[in-house]
Amino acid sequence: MDASHLLSNNLGAAITREASKQTYCIIRLLVDSERIPQAYHAYAYFRWVDDCLDRELESHAERLKFVGRQSRLLESLIAHQDPGSLEPEEMMLAELVASDPVRDSGARSYLRHMMAVMAFDAQRRGRLISLNELDEYTCHLAVAVMDALHYFIGYGRHAPNDSTRYAAASAAHVAHMLRDTLEDVEAGYFNIPREVLKAAGIGPNEVEHPAYRAWVRARVLFAREQFRIGREYLRRVESLRSRLAGHLYISRFQWVLSQIQLDEYLLRPRYPSQKTLRGLTAFSASLLSSLFGNPASHPAPVGVHTAGQRKDL
Repeated sequence: MDASHLLSNNLGAAITREASKQTYCIIRLLVDSERIPQAYHAYAYFRWVDDCLDRELESHAERLKFVGRQSRLLESLIAHQDPGSLEPEEMMLAELVASDPVRDSGARSYLRHMMAVMAFDAQRRGRLISLNELDEYTCHLAVAVMDALHYFIGYGRHAPNDSTRYAAASAAHVAHMLRDTLEDVEAGYFNIPREVLKAAGIGPNEVEHPAYRAWVRARVLFAREQFRIGREYLRRVESLRSRLAGHLYISRFQWVLSQIQLDEYLLRPRYPSQKTLRGLTAFSASLLSSLFGNPASHPAPVGVHTAGQRKDL
């Protein structure tokens, strides 16, 4: 192993451990042993990109220039072109692409769809987004997450590739955006469609307004139903480790939905950490229910547009 490769491996693990000890441990315990370094690269590279966009680059032009470079770099690496001089973090991307020459692999799907997520975040900061844009955003994130899961965990084992494959990840993205709504507003990211705001005559931070809370309720009900579909999908996945990883992912965000429901759909600036005893108890109960239970369905209300229910998913 040459020095640059060793440096890249160490950097991927270090960034992951610093950003999320939970993610670091899940990769170490559940990812196929021969793909652990690549999994750290995959998480750490986009953690770096996201941090650059959110924290380090101040102007809109700088963010667009940076994410444009990363998008071009990805495509040049896939096309086996010389990328030129690379930052240490970019070397992780180069090694990840080089490690899998398969044209339509789950790794490349993850990279392209997650790059689209990063590009959209850079573009949407400071402006209201449409319902269609929100759908596309969720679509890219859901495909990235589930294709990565099946590439890094239980690779080669049977995993259905039908319309239910991305349901759980779509629901998780909805829960994630609801959880971070007020924090995101402060940073210039608005997670509610402009059509809803215009119809109610409200701003993106007016979470106490009845129309806003009605939107939140609809999103929670949609996510609940998509999580139900996701659990059914996971029962048909052959790899036990893949199923466990999927249920851990679902349970983490089901806990958030439960908190929002307890608050009668009034979003908080922040939510209690699952590291508290109460949080851990709720998380464990949700995980056990997800793994072994058969909770009742929560169908989305008739006429509510639901991101993620798309033919291309």
